[in-house]
Amino acid sequence: MISYKQSRQILKKSLIKIKDEYIHSDDSLNRVSSTNIISTTNYPSANNTAFDGFAVCSKDTKDLNKNNSKKFKIVGSIIPGNKPIIKKIKKFDAMEIMTGGVIPKPFDTIIPIEQIIFYPNKKEAKYIVINKKIKKNMHVRFLGSDYKKNDLIIKKGTIIHPNHILALKALGIKKIKVKKKLNILFFSTGNEISNHENIPNWKVRNSNSHYIKSLSNHFLFNFINGGILKDNHEKIFKKQIQKMFNTKIDIIITSGAVSAGKFDFVPSVIQDFKLSNFFKKVAIRPGKPILFAKIKGKQKAIFGLPGNPISSAACFRFFVQPYIMDILGVPIEKPIKAILNNSYTKNNAFTHFTKCRLKSKYDGKLVIEVLKGQESFRIQSFVSSNIWSLFPSGKSKFSKGELVDCYFPNSYNNSLI
Repeated sequence: MISYKQSRQILKKSLIKIKDEYIHSDDSLNRVSSTNIISTTNYPSANNTAFDGFAVCSKDTKDLNKNNSKKFKIVGSIIPGNKPIIKKIKKFDAMEIMTGGVIPKPFDTIIPIEQIIFYPNKKEAKYIVINKKIKKNMHVRFLGSDYKKNDLIIKKGTIIHPNHILALKALGIKKIKVKKKLNILFFSTGNEISNHENIPNWKVRNSNSHYIKSLSNHFLFNFINGGILKDNHEKIFKKQIQKMFNTKIDIIITSGAVSAGKFDFVPSVIQDFKLSNFFKKVAIRPGKPILFAKIKGKQKAIFGLPGNPISSAACFRFFVQPYIMDILGVPIEKPIKAILNNSYTKNNAFTHFTKCRLKSKYDGKLVIEVLKGQESFRIQSFVSSNIWSLFPSGKSKFSKGELVDCYFPNSYNNSLI
């Protein structure tokens, strides 16, 4: 049996390679950028106004004050979306402009509509009256002040989120290069597993496959349901592995049949193949009988997850998911640090993944409570939890007030990178 740290090192050495592809930026949600994405334009693309108001030349106001006001003639309007058609501008001219309108030369500053004095009145305005000096560049959004041409928009290895898509579309980025999605073939195992809703008490509903499938959008893979392998399906499983070599399947994941029971055939079948890397049994709770294998000479890998629901969920989160992210080139995940609100004791040699509840206190500090019901069959505490906490090996007692590493259960902590 190896440590969790050793298992992660083996996974790092066993990455499979996947190709890149170009996709429309509209369709890039939850994909991983393969290259740095660079702006091809300036944004804003021209100087424009941040407010509705009037554009004037600031130098025309330099001598104005309450005792020396001046009427500025209204010579037209600038409407966003319309090409500005500007006649020759004279001294003491002003032009009405709406938010987002491009500011044409020689105008260089904006007076907000709320500050405007109309003459003779607002309804029949022909002039605006200015009675103070107006600084240059007031309320102006400058060309390239947000993004300049050749600025970095998105780093290589970034998971694309809606805020990224907004930027890509605003900057006219039509297509981007991303990592292809991994194709994962999933098998549940065991005669007791059933896809039926109404079952006798000697059967178990197939929940693990549905849980893994539900994670596919968050963890960036295509889920393919291989169905249920029965206790005597060793040959069928072996054929599925052989078939994988000539298909687009990248990873096979099984749930159950990885321990040391009479019908736990997954390890023996996998070890019939030539493997470059392999481990079975890791010093963790829950999920000790987890298995990993990299097929020698092939860009293919296999995970054997335990059958108990929480063991399966924990092993996917702390083994499969980091492996996928490493393949996709996503930077190393950073844990959330939270204060332990209740003491926790475990076996010194084991790493524990615990179901916890994360809360923010009135002073802004993050605290976690280790929930009751940490056994691998207990679903209720998993439903009540909103975070996984990792208690590392090498220590058995964790006291209230200590900082603990935490990980979101259904998404990657990439926002903290």
